[in-house]
Amino acid sequence: MELRQLLYTLKIAEERNFSRAADKLHIAQPSLSQQLSKLEQELGVKLFQRNTSTVELTHAGASFIKHARKIMDAVEQLRQEMDDISQLRAGRVVIGSMPITGSHLLPYVLPAFKEAYPDIQVTLLEDTSLNLEKLTAGGGTDLSLLSLPLQEPSLTYETIGKEKIDLAIPPNHYLADPGNRPPGGVALEQLSGESFIVLKKGQGFRKIMIDLCRSAGFDPDIVFESNNIETVQSLVAAGMGITLVPRFIARAKRSELIPVYVPLAEPVPSRTLVIAYRKGRYLSKAAEAFIDTFRTTIETRMKEEP
Repeated sequence: MELRQLLYTLKIAEERNFSRAADKLHIAQPSLSQQLSKLEQELGVKLFQRNTSTVELTHAGASFIKHARKIMDAVEQLRQEMDDISQLRAGRVVIGSMPITGSHLLPYVLPAFKEAYPDIQVTLLEDTSLNLEKLTAGGGTDLSLLSLPLQEPSLTYETIGKEKIDLAIPPNHYLADPGNRPPGGVALEQLSGESFIVLKKGQGFRKIMIDLCRSAGFDPDIVFESNNIETVQSLVAAGMGITLVPRFIARAKRSELIPVYVPLAEPVPSRTLVIAYRKGRYLSKAAEAFIDTFRTTIETRMKEEP
């Protein structure tokens, strides 16, 4: 069994098609088929069930893929550690990020990191919180920008900082008038009975929002859901309901349909941003440098926020 055979098998499983897998691997399809057949003969099992247009994993194939991913991830970690020791090449770090949060934070972090470490290659993967946790646990990213709580038990994290949460309301809402608000901010308990617009399941901030409402003694009356927090805010601005918004996102400039942002009462709720990675995973010097740069940059940004 050769490492390239593991790589080939993983790519076939990912693409579910020999032709596409061969294209992605930059080899001829007959060569790919030959290597798979050779591997199956050595193992004495069929890894894939071949159909007319696609291939599907057999039971043995699913087990093989699970272990092959762990082996290839271990090989990559070993390569990174040896690179750090030998310092023969600059390095590479794969970062996972929640799309909207990343769009407001990474424009500050990535330029600072590039200036400090110009020879380190950064690859960015964007996905929902739930998918990012699974991806990070499987070694698909070195690090991922997430918020607590994490659902995946195999992950650990470095805390970046706490981001305050604001209330977003339509411009014609009675709380949009400062004279109608308590001096110390709006208490979450006041929002019971309001119509809420929230993110769909799989988004970490959805759980944070619902948990905050429940801690205030009520379940939010959810009237609409969206995958995009920018859409959520536009619907709030259009008068369809209210929502809670992380402050970095609330303070971002938009040209149309802007809700009114209102501070919440003490203790002001917040979400904890973290850089997560798999427990026991070797962190390359590039990954450690990215964490340091991210923390320093975001701490500066948080101090600038009102």
